[in-house]
Amino acid sequence: MSSASDDWQRPRPGAAGYRRDAIAAAALAGATFLSWLLFSSAMTAQSHAPWWGGAIFSVLVAGSLAFRRRWPEIVALVVAVTFVVGQYSGIWEQLFNNICLFIALYTVGAWGRNRTLATALRILISVGMLLWLAGVLIFQALNPDIAPEVSRDGPLSQFAAIGLIQIVTNLLYFGGAYVFGNAAWASARQREALEQRTLELEREREVSSRQAVELERSRIARELHDVVAHHVSVMGLQAGAARRVLERGPAGAAVDPRAVQALSVIEENGREAVDELQRMLGALRERGDDPSTTASTRGIAQLDELVDEARAAGLPVTFSTVGAERPVPTAIGLTVYRLAQESLTNVRKHAGPRATADVRLRFLADAVELEVSDTGAGAGASSPGGPAGGTGGAHLGQIGMRERVAAAGGELELGPKPRGGYRVRARLPLSPSAPGPAAGTEARAGSEAPAGFEAPAGTGATAGTGAPAGTGATAGADTPKETA
Repeated sequence: MSSASDDWQRPRPGAAGYRRDAIAAAALAGATFLSWLLFSSAMTAQSHAPWWGGAIFSVLVAGSLAFRRRWPEIVALVVAVTFVVGQYSGIWEQLFNNICLFIALYTVGAWGRNRTLATALRILISVGMLLWLAGVLIFQALNPDIAPEVSRDGPLSQFAAIGLIQIVTNLLYFGGAYVFGNAAWASARQREALEQRTLELEREREVSSRQAVELERSRIARELHDVVAHHVSVMGLQAGAARRVLERGPAGAAVDPRAVQALSVIEENGREAVDELQRMLGALRERGDDPSTTASTRGIAQLDELVDEARAAGLPVTFSTVGAERPVPTAIGLTVYRLAQESLTNVRKHAGPRATADVRLRFLADAVELEVSDTGAGAGASSPGGPAGGTGGAHLGQIGMRERVAAAGGELELGPKPRGGYRVRARLPLSPSAPGPAAGTEARAGSEAPAGFEAPAGTGATAGTGAPAGTGATAGADTPKETA
């Protein structure tokens, strides 16, 4: 309720609420009529109203409550007037009519949309009823013939005590209806404000999650700039160099023009791919970022340094490698490093001061697997506050982890361990699946670059670079250690 909170109006209960009011009002009307019959039988000398008078009284004083939340002020007036008229009409029912008047006054305070009118009407009815009571007591005190059996002698006579009890009872009665009505209205207002705030927090959380995804994608884009764009550039440059070598071959050597044309197509497609990749990464990258200043050289080789940094920060960490270590693609190595970094950061934040961590790197046949687990010795161990768990920054870290693993085509498992602590396990494939070569394009055995070929400076390629993995090269084709 950020603005115009004083003008807040409580929403109506709807059709279901109106049905409940009608059912309750019908039950009260029946109970009021039955109570009037019983009072009439017990007080025959004072009750002289016909049965239909009692029925009308019951309908007006109790049945009108069916509309109490639709028109609370009108219903309160009807009930109050009927209450007074009933007393002077010989309808002696002293139980349910009091209940109905209390409900009517309470409803004005709880559901009245015009707060000024609601306050004024309740005060008017309450003061009017109290003045009526005071007038009756004064009239009876001045007329000893009324209830002569009640003593009126002394400062605190029997009559004075009865009158005082009635005054206190009515003060509590009308005061309670006023206070409870206001409390119900304030509670409903606070409840709606809380619901609105909850919705706002949900929207803010969604925005934060989207921003986290966008930021992580931006970081991934900058890192892909140094991996994918590099290798695509090398492919295009190598194709261009091979085309020029064929065109400048020994005099009289037969050169298949289709080979030159194919290399030209590869070279042109490589340039177009780099251009498209740059545009795509530029759209993902934050404005003003320079990929040359955000290039990451982190990888599996730097895991030892990362573990040492965690130990220096006070976290006991063990690090082990399982399987024969071998080179992995740059993007995979970077993903492994970032996952380990995020996991160890969250162990320090959430696992507690006595927690220890274990980092394991497994080299499988076709994948590399990273597992980071902790003992969760701290207070946060039993909560989802381990690596990438919980809410806030850890929740955003979990989003980033999933984005990285999904971008690498891998699988991520994270959650509490059965015996305490938290575990993050990521499995990343070393060789992404790629379609085989088209018919007639299979590379020949030993199809290396011609002797003496030099790659353009800065491409990172060496003489003799063969077909990349997945192109269908046959035995003898030399494949690079890293694939994009």
